[in-house]
Amino acid sequence: MLETSSRLLDLLALLQTRRDWPGAELAERLEVSGRTVRRDVERLRALGYPVQSLTGPAGGYQLSAGTAMPPLLLDEEEAIAIAVGLRTAARASVTGIEETSIRALVKLEQVLPAHLRRRVAALGSATVAPPSPGPTVDPQHLTTVAAACRDSERLRFGYRRRDGAATRREVEPHSLVNLGRRWYLVGWDRGREDWRTFRLDRLSRPAATGVRFTGRELPAKDPAAYVQQSIKGAWSRYEARVTVHASAEAIAARLPYFAGAVSPIDEHSCEFRGSDDDIEWLALRVAMLGVEVEVHEPPELVEQLKVLAGRLGRAAAAV
Repeated sequence: MLETSSRLLDLLALLQTRRDWPGAELAERLEVSGRTVRRDVERLRALGYPVQSLTGPAGGYQLSAGTAMPPLLLDEEEAIAIAVGLRTAARASVTGIEETSIRALVKLEQVLPAHLRRRVAALGSATVAPPSPGPTVDPQHLTTVAAACRDSERLRFGYRRRDGAATRREVEPHSLVNLGRRWYLVGWDRGREDWRTFRLDRLSRPAATGVRFTGRELPAKDPAAYVQQSIKGAWSRYEARVTVHASAEAIAARLPYFAGAVSPIDEHSCEFRGSDDDIEWLALRVAMLGVEVEVHEPPELVEQLKVLAGRLGRAAAAV
């Protein structure tokens, strides 16, 4: 009886690791006959696990979604990864996930072996990650989009552009990218016949269409790189062009990826191009370059730098 129970747990663990299994491969992994696998599958079904039989030359089995969440079998590293993820999610950018993550973490830590609880607790006590303000994403939207990416299924949704205009999109979703506090969808926009990035906090009513597609080659080394390129090239209300009296290498080392683009003029100077909808923030970024500059455009940036210089001059005079 003990051997049968242990084998059932091994079978359940295998079924939870991938989408489907040929019956012969399960029998080989468990070192039993095909008949024994069939009997064990029936035992799992009797316990409420929705194991489906697959048709085909070799046959097989698949653990599908049921009416209730079945117990999951996790190894030690998987349990720690989930615990760390739940702690992180408690401060994440997904709407309403904080309380849900804490409840799930409490349940998980109750059943963790003592040595694993100590490892998780040590990481939690030594890690400080205060929450920061920013847009949040509906968790249902996140899971709907993620499933469409996984299944290569076309997606329809409403989208609010950065200028506030509302549009409807049909997209072949490629990947989800979490960059800082924001979530982005990378996909092929069928209406515009080009690759696009979409902020998930601007997305509404996502729904899979049921139509599958063949994936296209992304025009970047990976989805995160594509999102970063898109952010750099995104249109903004103010576009700055500035000559900087320092080498391109020195300035590039000072700038985060979202601050702007730098191109060399000669070994002692370079051109900085940046954009933003907020002229005051754009002026601050130019000031943070920390060297002498010449502003060519836009004229609003020149005026804002004068305002900033006056403010700083008065602050220095008051000391």
